[in-house]
Amino acid sequence: MPHDLIFIPVILQVLLTIILYIKLAGAKKKALAAGEVDLKRRGVYDDAWPVSVLKINNCIRSQFEVPVLFYTLIGTLWVLGGINDGTQIIAWIYILSRYAHAYIHTGSNRMPHRLRFFMVGVFAVIALMLKAVYAIAL
Repeated sequence: MPHDLIFIPVILQVLLTIILYIKLAGAKKKALAAGEVDLKRRGVYDDAWPVSVLKINNCIRSQFEVPVLFYTLIGTLWVLGGINDGTQIIAWIYILSRYAHAYIHTGSNRMPHRLRFFMVGVFAVIALMLKAVYAIAL
């Protein structure tokens, strides 16, 4: 598998974040039209918005937590020459877990299901970290 393909999951993670921002704009517009927003508090307080907006907003926040480690590790492995088929499989597992996590987070938000996919992503990042440590040790 060509090593450059490692950046497809990276691009898909960026795309997920953009999709969530678009979804947030739509949810906010709908909530405003329905009169579900405390207009005096909306600029500062999250609780001014309905749950439908908060779920998406919280999901966006999560795109700047563990995914930052993913970006960093992919870049590190690229520089170290640590990209191989195994790395690419782990990256795909990671990105699929993030899409599933976001789908649940912005939908049913069932914590047990969301947590499972979150942990799959965390374990994928741990695997990438171990690959980076191994690449450094070589």
